Amino acid sequence: MSGRRTLEPPQELWRAGARELAHGVVERLSLARQALAEVGQFLAEIESRGPMELFGHGSTAGWFAETARITPKEARDTVARALALNEGRNLDGTPAAAFAPLAGAAAAEGDLGPRQLDPLLEVLKKIPAEISPEERSGAERTLVTLARHAGPREIIIAGADLLAHLDPDGDEPKDEDLKPPSREVFLRKRDDGWWRLNGLIDPEFGARANALFETWGQRRPVDEDGNHDLRGPAERNGDALFDAIHYAMTNDKAPTLSGDRTTVVVTIPLETLSSGLGSACVDGVARITARHARMLACDAKIIPVVLGSESEPLDIGRAARTVTPGQRRALNLRDRGCAFPGCRRRPKHCEAHHVLPWGSLGDTDLGNLCLLCRYHHMVIHGRSGWQVRMAADGRPEFIPPQYLDPLLTPRRNTR
Repeated sequence: MSGRRTLEPPQELWRAGARELAHGVVERLSLARQALAEVGQFLAEIESRGPMELFGHGSTAGWFAETARITPKEARDTVARALALNEGRNLDGTPAAAFAPLAGAAAAEGDLGPRQLDPLLEVLKKIPAEISPEERSGAERTLVTLARHAGPREIIIAGADLLAHLDPDGDEPKDEDLKPPSREVFLRKRDDGWWRLNGLIDPEFGARANALFETWGQRRPVDEDGNHDLRGPAERNGDALFDAIHYAMTNDKAPTLSGDRTTVVVTIPLETLSSGLGSACVDGVARITARHARMLACDAKIIPVVLGSESEPLDIGRAARTVTPGQRRALNLRDRGCAFPGCRRRPKHCEAHHVLPWGSLGDTDLGNLCLLCRYHHMVIHGRSGWQVRMAADGRPEFIPPQYLDPLLTPRRNTR
């Protein structure tokens, strides 16, 4: 065991400057790591002699848990770490080399603690047995050098790269590895009409979902009026999932059910549709506002059913109401994304909006359509005061509410 000096804290820490405080923390962290490394050396020696012979205890970890007043798991982890870092003895008394001697030396110097040692040891355990001792020692040296100045995440990432270099083919797959991934998703409708979604997904699905949330769930940029996106991470993820499902439903290559692509049927009385006041029914169960129904009717795969005063179907929407693939391509080229001023959402994140609603005899043609992202589609159909119209050049322009611009000067997206 190496000698270790002790440090007395300053009598009046409130007088210490920033450099002195930082230096004091770093020095004491190093001493704490040295002390933990020395505890590991004691534990390795106890394991070599036998805890039963020394203390009448069945295991070193069990004895250590009682002595240190810690949980059995923490004791087992500490003993396992100590045995990997320190030299032991074989049954015949000959020395047994440490599993990770370089890491053990760095720990004894106070440079590495458990947070660095545990991921480092995990990487070393995964190195294939056929790798030469020289290559393995080089890998340990590389990881120890990194760990002296890096945290657990960096060590894990570097370890994965190192393993890929040493063993690019990976382990030979076992029979259970060849089974298809098990993915479970549960969707349950609540009494209030909302739905609860939960489940368990495999690593590949999880990585793809995380990438989708990171890409489609980004904060909206500050618009021309200085408004910020106030949604939290959960709200942005929810909107991203909606956008992804909407994109899949409106894709030309979407699978069909009984010959039809995935559809949602919205039932609404004619008077409600015309006034925008009241509510509509989605798929015969959930109720939504009339404004929401009018917004849904703008885009594809929504079939509107308009009812008369006696609840008789006056009109059942057909596929002709939806934007055709050719029209969609033309919209993408013309608007190049959400047409709302200041928005930078790309076409794939947008919906086709009828400038003159179809309920007011608006046609589904380029002269009556523009692209809007989900958020700004809701803005236009809501009570925000914003209005959209087609200018003389055939491009959409937006009239702000009077409180933003008393002159009601039309605005465009300057993308």
